[in-house]
Amino acid sequence: MARPRTVARTVEHPDLSEVSLQQALEALVDPVRRMVVAQLARTGEDMSCGTFDAPVSPSTLTHHFNVLREAGVIRQYYKGTSKMNTLRTDEMEERFPGLLSAVVAASTTEAEAGAA
Repeated sequence: MARPRTVARTVEHPDLSEVSLQQALEALVDPVRRMVVAQLARTGEDMSCGTFDAPVSPSTLTHHFNVLREAGVIRQYYKGTSKMNTLRTDEMEERFPGLLSAVVAASTTEAEAGAA
């Protein structure tokens, strides 16, 4: 009996024209989600779900990834068995000019003030 072919796993992403400012702001209001966005911006590279430094359980972090993805802030894709995350920086800048950069800058300032 032949082994069935496997189908590549895919993740659905919204067209940013369908994302409202309200939805984007609600996704970015949570401190854990802002931490995820800031870590992605800081590294400048795609990151697997398991590499984030977050003060929540993996299942809770998965929820936060889903909210960010559904709001169009991140794009997720599979690389082998890892789910990778990347910021949709250019798309977000086109749809909501300055929003993502302002959130990242404010998160960085807030984190530095907390560390001092």
